[in-house]
Amino acid sequence: MAATRTPVVFIHGLWLHATSWQPWAELFAARGYEPHTPGWPGEPDTVEQARAHPEAVAGIGIDDVAAHYTEIIRALDAPPVLVGHSFGGLFVQKLLAAGLAVAGVAIDPAQIKGVKPLPFAQLRSSFPVLGNPANRKRSVALTRDQFRYGFGNAIPADESDRLFDAWTIPSPGRPLFEAALANFSRNSPAAVDTANPTRGPLLIVSGGQDHTVPDVVTRATHKLYHGSPASTDLRQFPDRGHSLTLDSGWTEVADTALEWLTTRDVGPAQ
Repeated sequence: MAATRTPVVFIHGLWLHATSWQPWAELFAARGYEPHTPGWPGEPDTVEQARAHPEAVAGIGIDDVAAHYTEIIRALDAPPVLVGHSFGGLFVQKLLAAGLAVAGVAIDPAQIKGVKPLPFAQLRSSFPVLGNPANRKRSVALTRDQFRYGFGNAIPADESDRLFDAWTIPSPGRPLFEAALANFSRNSPAAVDTANPTRGPLLIVSGGQDHTVPDVVTRATHKLYHGSPASTDLRQFPDRGHSLTLDSGWTEVADTALEWLTTRDVGPAQ
């Protein structure tokens, strides 16, 4: 009997459309995995449609997105590998801790409850949303300059502009407010069961030049798992920024994830 291809669900973060994962999906498919690139709840199918209808995602929060991906995962033929970037990395951790996946890769993950460092660069990257409380119920689009600071600071300006033009969309402000207030909320939706001893292996990836999720934040996330016997690894790319999943160096990050999955016995077929 032929082996079943292991599903991989790719989860994007704020300001990027789900189709930005297409190169990853093609690479993982070529390596024998079954890729899925679903968007957030309400997200239109194309970048152009998402830009034309920002109201489609306004007001969506962390619990809404987690429930959406939970439903998608449970409809698969087998438990998947999860790969997420930024807020997608936060969802990878939540869903993996809930026992919904065989392994997870969280790339520059948004801070979960318990992470305390709050560098200036991160505050500046979040200010387009957090600077106006009304944005909690709105969707917000980045300007080209804001994207350059938050995502494209470690790549040439013309490359940052090309990525902005190709993939950026308005995103809900609510998840940023929920993450920012997580340590002041008893029942924060940004909480993750980092002590779960039975979850699958987790790889956390950090960009050393990241402004949106600085390396110190990612390392603090990794430390929260030290009390769990479940496997948690950290890989750092010192010269990379928040665009590391979609800029010209994305294959280095993707290959690292694929190699790690092999070492953790989560191959393309089960």
